[in-house]
Amino acid sequence: MTRRGASGSSTGRPVAVALLLALALSCAPPPPPVSPERAARAGAIPSYNGQLKVSLNGPQGRGRLSVLLAFRRPDGLRIEVPGPAGARLMAVARGEQLTAVFPAQRAVFLGRTNADDMEALLSVRLSPREMMDLLVGAPIGGVSDHRVRWGPVLPAEVRATLSDGSRLKVVVEDAQAAEPLADAAFQPPPHDGYRSVDAEEARELLVGRRRRQR
Repeated sequence: MTRRGASGSSTGRPVAVALLLALALSCAPPPPPVSPERAARAGAIPSYNGQLKVSLNGPQGRGRLSVLLAFRRPDGLRIEVPGPAGARLMAVARGEQLTAVFPAQRAVFLGRTNADDMEALLSVRLSPREMMDLLVGAPIGGVSDHRVRWGPVLPAEVRATLSDGSRLKVVVEDAQAAEPLADAAFQPPPHDGYRSVDAEEARELLVGRRRRQR
């Protein structure tokens, strides 16, 4: 005999309702696409300053990071990864130069502003300009399954499969567009006296691992 609670409802009914609700949500249609005019306005913004949650699942593993990101077109990108006692990483890409510093370890990685070096540092195979386009919902060559959930003005969430098969998810917690950004934000971070590291060690510093003994 099925047990009933004080209301007389079967204890199995809430489970059934939950299953039906989950099925209904899974079958819900995707949100309507943004209008071309709105997408064009977002794609044309000259600057961006946001607080993001980034998740990546790819050939080199998976991970999640909180990221502070700012850009100024055409070629200025700044990325900071906060840590418990200050920034774990400060990276600036401008022109053809990529400078990434790890203040706590007094280490610096120097590279170029192309998809190869950005991937070597961050495991995300996107050039700085492609990162800018991704955050404002613009289409990017080589990216598939590109899905954008829009907020009032800018994307609130972006999902994409990159050219190497990595699945990227960016949740925008806060963002401002088209606000003036100081030139100093896009200057290479100070790194006098810092030791130079290669891409492998830079990634290990970013995720908090010790360098493997060789």
